[in-house]
Amino acid sequence: MAAPKRGRSASAQSKPGRTLALILIAIVALTGGMFLSGHTTPRLGIDLAGGTSITLEAKADQGSAINKANMDTAVEIMNRRVNGLGVSEAEVQTQGDRNIIVNIPKGTNSKEARAQVGTTAKLYFRPVLAQDATGSAAASPSPSASGSSTASPSPSASKSGATGEKATSSSSPSASATSQGRAVTDALKADSTPSASASASSSASPSAPASTAPSAAEAKLQAQYTALDCSKKEQRTTAGKGAKPGDTTVGCGESSGVWYKYLLGPAAVDGTEVKKAQAVFDTQTAAGWQVTMTFNGKGSKKFADITGQLAKNTQPQNEFGIVLDGEVVSSPYVSSSITGGSAQISGSFTQDEAQNLANMLSYGALPLSFKEQSVTTVTAALGGDQLHAGLLAGAIGLLLVVIYLVAYYRGLSLVAMASLLVSGILTYVLMALLGPAIGFALNLPAVCGAIVAIGITADSFIVYFERIRDEIREGRSLRPAVERAWPRARRTILVSDFVSFLAAAVLFIVTVGKVQGFAFTLGLTTVLDVVVVFFFTKPLMTLLARRKFFASGSKWSGLDPKSLGAKPPLRRTRRPSAPAHTKEA
Repeated sequence: MAAPKRGRSASAQSKPGRTLALILIAIVALTGGMFLSGHTTPRLGIDLAGGTSITLEAKADQGSAINKANMDTAVEIMNRRVNGLGVSEAEVQTQGDRNIIVNIPKGTNSKEARAQVGTTAKLYFRPVLAQDATGSAAASPSPSASGSSTASPSPSASKSGATGEKATSSSSPSASATSQGRAVTDALKADSTPSASASASSSASPSAPASTAPSAAEAKLQAQYTALDCSKKEQRTTAGKGAKPGDTTVGCGESSGVWYKYLLGPAAVDGTEVKKAQAVFDTQTAAGWQVTMTFNGKGSKKFADITGQLAKNTQPQNEFGIVLDGEVVSSPYVSSSITGGSAQISGSFTQDEAQNLANMLSYGALPLSFKEQSVTTVTAALGGDQLHAGLLAGAIGLLLVVIYLVAYYRGLSLVAMASLLVSGILTYVLMALLGPAIGFALNLPAVCGAIVAIGITADSFIVYFERIRDEIREGRSLRPAVERAWPRARRTILVSDFVSFLAAAVLFIVTVGKVQGFAFTLGLTTVLDVVVVFFFTKPLMTLLARRKFFASGSKWSGLDPKSLGAKPPLRRTRRPSAPAHTKEA
């Protein structure tokens, strides 16, 4: 029985056509799947397709520290808010210790997403101690001015115990700062005993004299409330800024085009105790779009307690302000305790406004406040220019590689170019399929990764070609040289590709955002390089070694033994025979 020849693979030599057919069938199948899925082009990232990139800087002005836990929580909440708007391809990630980057692809919801991502959505239910119209409406307030834009915090229309109508006649603004200051002082005193009707009545009557002199804190709040003009935007943005949930504060709210200023007591219910919120359209009372809220167990009890206390007072101290991010969204009044753990906010909302409010309440409040540092809008035209520039750079690099291969390897360059073509087809088809499958988006760094992969793939061919040439220099003919060179070249290729893949994997894990696109593309093309070399380049070289053009060592084949400085063929050399020694007896 003859021993197998070393350095040769019988299956690889005898059936290279089967291996080539296998990879070609795989290419046809993947390409057919791409056309059947309808995704014939890779999904482009924001830098190529266009969209909006927002940079937000965290600020520790809410009593929360800027740390990794709070930043991760903020990213999670922002991601849920944006995805709640239907922008499933948005990216939200941290950058450094204080910044968050939000990438919103082009689409109809990008404007709403930008308005929501940095909104803290701090919701509090605060009892109203005093209120007045400001601006031009302060001179002659209309009793029904705010009746259509307040909320109805009732579990149902039939068992509300509350009404959305707010009578402003009992809280008409005072003519002088002095009388208004006394009203504020009395309201502050009434806050300590919210169930006392006498205190409530005195706060509603500006002419009632103060029983004691106000404290320093009360005097400061008096001056702040008296000077507040909510019709001015700069004053609205600073009203109640920095106030803690347990503080008495001031706030502003709009109703039917009229701005009101409010004196608000400590928060009775926190927005974090809202279990669920959704936008609904009320067809029974013609109230339009509303936001319904359901409280958790703790919130339900608090809400029932505060509405029970407020129901004993007279206006405006039987009202509570629904304060969202410092602005009084609504200030309904109650006539009895509201139980059942649910409430409604109505107020001439449009559908988008109601859905946005419900979205923010449902997904919680951010642990930090954020300042919008920069907003970059990438148009589709600019993205197309970037893609064109990237493809042009890739084409130039590919052309230089081809010129080098033709000049140095001549006929072997056909093998290299065919292998590059197969690798390019596989890369394109897989990118197109991975877009809808795992959300892969081809951004500019990913294009750079694909360009770098051209060099990695060409390097594998060069390693194999040089091993074949080394075997020919040793005096072997082409067919055994192809087979003997493969094991040595295979080890080098695998080690080189493993190092590239490991670098890509580490880069993908430790980085975020667009750099991950570069790492993913680099890793994908590295794996495809191994597949192409093993299943296309090696079988193709085995077939070509049987052709006369390459096997005869033509000078245009790139395998001319004479030009390579080959030694005489090994088959013509014989080892000198050693003299025979007789065995001693």
